[in-house]
Amino acid sequence: MRNHSIFGAGILLATLAAFPQRTDAQTAAPPQIEEISIADLQAALTGKRLTCRQIVDHYIRRIDTYDKNGPSINSIVLINPRARAIADSLDGVLMRGGARGPLHCIPIVVKDNFETVDMPTTAGSLSLAGYMAAKDAFQVKRVRDAGAVILAKSNMAEFAFSPYETVSSILPGYSKNPYALDRVTAGSSGGTAGAVAASFAAVGLGSDTGNSIRGPSAHQALVGIRSTMGLTSRGGVVPLFMGADIAGPMARSVADAVAVFQVIIGDDPDDSVTARSRRLAAMPNYKQSLDPAGLRGARIGVLRQAYESPTTDAEVVQLFQRALDDIRKQGATIIDSAIVPELDSLRRQQTGACNTFKYDLNGFLAARGDRVPVKTVDDVLRSRRFHPSVEKRLETAQAVEGTPDENPGCKSRDAFRAALRDAVTRMFDRLRLDAVVYPSWSNPPRLIGDLNTPHGDNNQLFSPSTGFPAITVPMGYLRGGVLPSGLQFFGRAWSEPTLIKFAYVYEQATHHRRPPTTVPPLR
Repeated sequence: MRNHSIFGAGILLATLAAFPQRTDAQTAAPPQIEEISIADLQAALTGKRLTCRQIVDHYIRRIDTYDKNGPSINSIVLINPRARAIADSLDGVLMRGGARGPLHCIPIVVKDNFETVDMPTTAGSLSLAGYMAAKDAFQVKRVRDAGAVILAKSNMAEFAFSPYETVSSILPGYSKNPYALDRVTAGSSGGTAGAVAASFAAVGLGSDTGNSIRGPSAHQALVGIRSTMGLTSRGGVVPLFMGADIAGPMARSVADAVAVFQVIIGDDPDDSVTARSRRLAAMPNYKQSLDPAGLRGARIGVLRQAYESPTTDAEVVQLFQRALDDIRKQGATIIDSAIVPELDSLRRQQTGACNTFKYDLNGFLAARGDRVPVKTVDDVLRSRRFHPSVEKRLETAQAVEGTPDENPGCKSRDAFRAALRDAVTRMFDRLRLDAVVYPSWSNPPRLIGDLNTPHGDNNQLFSPSTGFPAITVPMGYLRGGVLPSGLQFFGRAWSEPTLIKFAYVYEQATHHRRPPTTVPPLR
């Protein structure tokens, strides 16, 4: 494994050398923080137009102005009390001619199921209030080592149960979509998505079991990456279902998502599934995938099975057809449509339920010993310290007996997943496809509190069940140009370099991302 911190420090030091040193009199006016990219933040730091402390202070001021007041986005659980001290330390490093790494002074908001040594980790539940981890989650440690500032913990659907809305017992009220304050952020990483979309941080970390990076990213005009199972670690992330859990970046651009993704990949002894990444001869340099000509000659399939339903919204279909035209204009061939012919029969063969939440969470809590206030799902239920909306889910999980290895439903699920992986791979081979595309959601973001109208979540099946990677990127806006919609690229295992390339070209050709009007720049 390459040491990412050392490698990243070399990159940033090279960047430093590329920028001429200015005197105070020559220093340009500081840039606007809102919507700023990682590259532009670093340029402002190296050009001495901003200090790390100024950057952190500005984001904290935005959180105070817009998350806790004004539109009250309600995405932030807690600001890191050490954030300013960390920023001062990083300014000192830079003044001495150094850099911590490729994310030097990049403020990151972290979903509240990632363990952090300087802030409590609750998974959105009062039952875990006050829990302080002994060490950072693997991905948190990686970004810290690369120089990032862990700025805040973000709200989430409690225990990551809901893909549809972001509500928990640790923070009163719903997180709001900054594009339309009466709309949901989706779940469960909706707090991270709302915070990044509203420029409360430069980038964010979320987790995705069936939807929760890609769905909130699509609802907030962001880029979200769900990796191949085994390329990124879940070590130190409170589990939902370990058989499908993934953790990764959420950002306002492909380049920013890639900058974080490059740092967090790799083998983690605390997450045995990451041993699969050893099959790669070397970890790719994903920055090389930011190729403006990357779609030329590509064969892209339209996976209608992922999004077509009787309730698919007509405006979403219109945006998707426009996206296909934009992809063609960049030199790709569209194969309409790509079909997994065995899908229906495979789904019929799957029998029984496989709910591993109790097994996975009890194991996680047991490993934390006396640090955690509850030790089991049963303890959580007895505490009564949770949002009423998750009570049924907790009761259902508690009723499960035995281990996943003993559960016929889990054996059937595993057989289905293996067969689906093979069927999807045959489709790619048969049609000579480089990737497939579909809308990330078939319907616009719901009104807060509405669980009756069609949700349109297209994320639960293909990527989680195969373990293959997917990326969502902004596709445009619905309902008079107000509500964001996302385009998803899905590919074979370990095809992240290809998916990043395609997403980047599409993003650069369309530039759909725009900031929400409810959280304007601060003076």
